[in-house]
Amino acid sequence: MHGGHDHSHGDHSHGPTRHDRAFAIGVTLNVGFAAVELAFGLVSQSLALIADAGHNFSDVAGLLIAWFAALLARKPATSLRTYGYRRASILAALANAALLIAAVGWIVVEAVQRFFDPQPVASTTVIVVAALGVVINTATALLFMRGREHDINIKGAYLHMAADAAVSAGVVTAGILIYFTGWLWLDPAISIAIACVILWSTWSLARDSLNLSLDMVPPNVDRGEVEKYLASLPGVSNVHHLHIWAMSTTEIALTVHLVRPNASLDDKFLKDACEGLKRSFGIVHATFQIEAGACPEAC
Repeated sequence: MHGGHDHSHGDHSHGPTRHDRAFAIGVTLNVGFAAVELAFGLVSQSLALIADAGHNFSDVAGLLIAWFAALLARKPATSLRTYGYRRASILAALANAALLIAAVGWIVVEAVQRFFDPQPVASTTVIVVAALGVVINTATALLFMRGREHDINIKGAYLHMAADAAVSAGVVTAGILIYFTGWLWLDPAISIAIACVILWSTWSLARDSLNLSLDMVPPNVDRGEVEKYLASLPGVSNVHHLHIWAMSTTEIALTVHLVRPNASLDDKFLKDACEGLKRSFGIVHATFQIEAGACPEAC
């Protein structure tokens, strides 16, 4: 039996894309805006504004975590960390999801308390500040559009900012309604709606990042189709011990045993198989063990 391995990572179109500039701009914009929003929220006694400010601060922390993980993922492998720090990007996405879920809990608790103890709201201030939030969050989200389809870490940053834009729009709506109706209960009601939006936008991120951290087959890879492809390779009579997992939020790895009776060492076979996996499934790190099938039980 013999093995084969693909080392060609550099030209893969789904590889990590640097977003350092986007992270720097996003962090700066959101730190400034969240501070302004919190100050005006306290002055205007708007829970919706304070809740949105808290969410924006959590997003700043999330952006910093995602940025740090992206930097770590680019560090080279060592003799002890043979995969480098690639998995940091998966852990960052999971941490971001946990951070947002905690923020949802805080917002709901505060909103329920405000239902029983309504506070006057400076609706004009709420409208102006939240409208600014729509602009800033939309601009930040646009910074992360590139690469979000192939990197759950970048997708997390994009979803946070896009959800924030929608949330800020909801706060604007609350301010307008309170201005014309005087219904103070709308403030905590909108806050709960904000919490629901955050939870909804976070759920897929939490699920996917948890699954990837547990070495589940990435959601964009059909394991059955991969097995069919491998079984269709020239001379392959059996496929077993197939494992597919995410090395990072942008790189997928595979190991498999292929039975090829009477086959000799064939570098072209290995090269073609690796290129097929990369082209059809985005798997960039493939390792094969080739068996002749002479033993009653496979290794």
